[in-house]
Amino acid sequence: MTDKILRCREVQEIIGLSRSTIYRMIGRGDFPPPQKLGLRAIGWRESAISEWVEGR
Repeated sequence: MTDKILRCREVQEIIGLSRSTIYRMIGRGDFPPPQKLGLRAIGWRESAISEWVEGR
């Protein structure tokens, strides 16, 4: 089973928070950090987002 990579817009739709709020929470350590996909691309593992939602 592969873990899907979610881009920022998909994460925003799932958790219902804005991009700036997500980055603020990452800075505080309250949200999983993204993985670097390329020079200007990042994404989150779907499992990390699911775990965060369940733990909220």
